[in-house]
Amino acid sequence: MSTADSQTPSPTPSTTVTTFAQRLDAVQARIERACAAAGRDAAEVTLLPVSKTFDADVIREAVGLGLKRFGENRLQEIAQKAPLLEDCNVQWVVIGHVQTNKAKEVAKYASELQSLDRLALAEALDQRLKAAGRTLDVLVQLKTSPEESKFGLDPAELIGFLETLSGFETLRVKGLMTMAVLSDDQAAVRACFEKLRDCRDQAARHQIKGISLERLSMGMSGDLEWGIAEGSTEVRVGSALFGKR
Repeated sequence: MSTADSQTPSPTPSTTVTTFAQRLDAVQARIERACAAAGRDAAEVTLLPVSKTFDADVIREAVGLGLKRFGENRLQEIAQKAPLLEDCNVQWVVIGHVQTNKAKEVAKYASELQSLDRLALAEALDQRLKAAGRTLDVLVQLKTSPEESKFGLDPAELIGFLETLSGFETLRVKGLMTMAVLSDDQAAVRACFEKLRDCRDQAARHQIKGISLERLSMGMSGDLEWGIAEGSTEVRVGSALFGKR
């Protein structure tokens, strides 16, 4: 586990923060403090706003503050919001579990998929992306938590999976993603993030052709500090930005 000091995650969101702009400032300040505590440059960590369940008007406000990429769990929500935000050039990032029969919608709407976790989905996406004449950036989701509710590829299968993905020209692997155990126990949460980082390091040593593992998407509203301490390059933040759902 990283020896970098980490701060205890802040309450989400503060009751004194009432506007989206203020919440955005507060989250960016948390990222900067966490990076400073870990001895990292804040420019190394990207913020992905998670807009699931919030309507197009709220996203439009966020776009007005300079945000362009938005994480969504469900393809149905993206399909509903996308036509209302066509003028905003929103980039939709799918972060939720995707059923194989939803590959067509991913190919149509998503600029990126962060939850690729099985070969059947990769094959379905490849077929749909070829038909659409496009490629898709993807992150492989690993299951680092013992919780049955969490999705993800078994870490032991990662290298073989990446070797298979290297044969799909439509899928551009950029890194890994995970969801930590839902807990206030810092050691338990950070162990999940440490596992992802270690898996990335092991896979990188294989130097699989066409596979990039520079990105680690880990850390959310309640644990982004711990994710950053363990090497996250992107935190997925919903409630701390948009408020409680």
